Amino acid sequence: MLNSKIEWTHHTWNIARGCTKVDEDCKYCYMYRDSLKGTRYNPKVVQQTKTVFNVPLKIKEPSLFFVSSLTDVFHPDCDSFRQQMWDIIRQCPQHIFQILTKRPERITKDTLPPDWGNGYANVWMGTSVGSQQGTYRVAEIIMRTMPPTRLNNIFLSLEPLHGPLQIDSILLKYFGWVIIGGESGNDVGQYRYRPCRIEWIESLVADCKAHNIPVFVKQLGTHLAKQYKLRDRTGSNMNEWAAELEHLKIREFPEPMRILTTKI
Repeated sequence: MLNSKIEWTHHTWNIARGCTKVDEDCKYCYMYRDSLKGTRYNPKVVQQTKTVFNVPLKIKEPSLFFVSSLTDVFHPDCDSFRQQMWDIIRQCPQHIFQILTKRPERITKDTLPPDWGNGYANVWMGTSVGSQQGTYRVAEIIMRTMPPTRLNNIFLSLEPLHGPLQIDSILLKYFGWVIIGGESGNDVGQYRYRPCRIEWIESLVADCKAHNIPVFVKQLGTHLAKQYKLRDRTGSNMNEWAAELEHLKIREFPEPMRILTTKI
C-alpha cells in the first residue's frame, strides 16, 4: 500500500521530523505548515523518528522512497543517526531512494557511508531550487556528487518555483531528472504561497527537452490553480487542466525509476 501523496514517489520515508530554513525557498515550507503550528511536533527541532524509521525493511515490493519529506537528510542534527539510514538503504537494493537536500555542500565523506565508492545504484541524490538566487546549489550538488555518484543519478526539484529560473546548459546536462512545481499554500495565515507563472514552467520544460532530460511537471501551485479555477488547490490534478495546458502534462521518469512506476 502506498503511503505518499507525492506524485513522483510511492512512499515517503521520514527518518526524522523538523528542520531549519536555509533561504527564501523555505519561506512557506509545508513541513512547518504540516506541524499544525507546532502542536504535532516542534518544526524547528530535528528529532529522529521511531515507529517509521525501519519502514523500507518491511516493504518487499520494489518501490520508490522519498527520503525525507519532514527534514533534510544532510541537516547537521541528523549526523548522529544518518549512518543508520545508509545501513537500511544498503539492505534494500530492490528499492530506489530519492534523497532531496537543501544542503548539498554537506555531502562529504563524513556524511556518506564508508562503502559509498562510486555511489549506490539505488540512490538518486537531488537538490531543490525555487528561484534564481538558489541556483548555487545546482553547481554544488554536481561538484559533490559527480564524481563519485554514478552517471546521472542526480536530480533537480524546481519547487516551489516562485521566480523565473534559468539553469546554465552546461550544468543542466549533468542531471538525469528534473521535477517542476509551483508553490501551494493558504490565502490567509502564516503559511501562504507565492505566484508561479506558466511561462516559467514552459521555459524550464523546453530546456529539459533540449537536453533530453526526463521532466516531471508535478503541480501548477495555488496561484495558477486559482487563476484556472481548479478544484485542486495545489494544481496537481492534470485532469482539471484546460486544453491550453495540454503541452505541460508531462510526467516522465528516468529509466531506473520508470520500471517501478506502473502503480503511480
